[in-house]
Amino acid sequence: MFKNILVPLDGSKLAESALPPAFSLAETLNAPVTLLHVIEKDAPNQVHNDRHLTRNDEANAYLQALAEKAAGKKFTVETHVHAAGVDDVAASITEHVREDFKPDLIVMCAHGSSGFRDLIFGSIAQKVLADGETPLLLLQPRTAKSALFTLRRILIPLDSESKHDDTLPYALKLARAYGAEIYLLTVIPTFDTLTGKEAAISSLLPVTATAFLDLQEETAKEHLQTHLDEFLQAGCDVSAEIGRGDPANVISATAARVNADLILLSTHRKAGVRAFWARSVAPNVVKKTRIPLLLIPLKGES
Repeated sequence: MFKNILVPLDGSKLAESALPPAFSLAETLNAPVTLLHVIEKDAPNQVHNDRHLTRNDEANAYLQALAEKAAGKKFTVETHVHAAGVDDVAASITEHVREDFKPDLIVMCAHGSSGFRDLIFGSIAQKVLADGETPLLLLQPRTAKSALFTLRRILIPLDSESKHDDTLPYALKLARAYGAEIYLLTVIPTFDTLTGKEAAISSLLPVTATAFLDLQEETAKEHLQTHLDEFLQAGCDVSAEIGRGDPANVISATAARVNADLILLSTHRKAGVRAFWARSVAPNVVKKTRIPLLLIPLKGES
């Protein structure tokens, strides 16, 4: 699953909140970690109230000091500084992902009103996730206060038509590694939460739209039962439910109610990554929850 973990760091304490989960996963899954810092051209003096790392030597010393926190652990930590100043940090990280490190997982903190948070919803989201190759574990700003990372319950939102969701193998391996419970969720829109073309059609054909949503719920029940049986046969503790309403609202509310430690989100199997982001499910969930998200970009039809 995750055999090579990459952690981009900007030098701030908030960004370092990515380290406990990265190190926990590395130790649990026996995976090496690479800490990356990209020197930014004409960088500001501070980033999130911490001194910005603008020289190669101080960046190397910074990463080495962080790597020493893993001394004596069962995994290795390597460091890399991209010394040539770049204008586009996101593009540089993406290039390292594609050509140098080829990680199975990127771990980052989405924080601040600028910097890496902007990168997550802009360049990194589109350049890394749109490749359909590298999962991204996204930590929230307020999760930075927790020094521990544990997985006791994993929430997995599933599409109502997804009979074979590619995120499920990730969930199974993480559940087995951490002894975590799986909680499956399918969200069916209500009549007043439909958007776009579906909303236009529903206003013209309300009875047909209502019948279609009811049919979606019945289909979702069948698929959830299939997944429940699969996890039970694999020896996992698993529960499931169907919610009605706006997907992002229901996902974030359910995650809080069931005390999920992780939300595992994927793109639609057929729609592809760009359509997923265009529907703004993941970005809206990010805005509504403090719980870490594991985003799995899936290849599919565009």
